[in-house]
Amino acid sequence: MSDPSTLEADIVRQREQLARTVDALSHKLDVKEQAGHKVAELKDAATTEGGRPRPALVLAAVAVAGGLALLVWWRRQH
Repeated sequence: MSDPSTLEADIVRQREQLARTVDALSHKLDVKEQAGHKVAELKDAATTEGGRPRPALVLAAVAVAGGLALLVWWRRQH
């Protein structure tokens, strides 16, 4: 049989491990926090350091809008 101090140390270690596991699961299952992180990540990727939209994204948006306008015009002509 193990002595009480060894058992107590084992119990303390298992409690700490369980606490870390519960914390990790809570963090992983917190949808609101995960969504907030994703929004911040996407915002950082889409803007410059000054907070303005990246020029490549503006150009892409203008190209898409122009393509849609051209498509609508072409469809009305035919």
